[in-house]
Amino acid sequence: MSLTHLIDTYCAAWSDQDAERRRTLLLSVWGEGATYTDPTVHADGANDLLVHIAGIQTRYPGARISRTSDVDIHHGIARFAWKFVLPDGSSFPEGLDIAFLDAGQARITRIIGFFGPLAIA
Repeated sequence: MSLTHLIDTYCAAWSDQDAERRRTLLLSVWGEGATYTDPTVHADGANDLLVHIAGIQTRYPGARISRTSDVDIHHGIARFAWKFVLPDGSSFPEGLDIAFLDAGQARITRIIGFFGPLAIA
């Protein structure tokens, strides 16, 4: 699986309304013991992350995550920008995820997410 496909599959897991498909998508790219951290949550493992995503899907039915940049990588660490798009086409400010990958760059071992643009000093 290419790195772009891996990241797009991860984004698809956030976007899929069906819990079983969402689980299948996430488990295809999520490493054993991987963690997810953003300003609102720290999820330890796939099950915690799936519970978090289900909560987001319940709060925003039909919302999806759309990757808005290329995937940039060095030393097994990737970054990509994304938008949280609501069913009416509106979206929240763009976010940025930092993804740590396993040695074969086939699985995500950690995601750190940020919301919105950086403040100007």
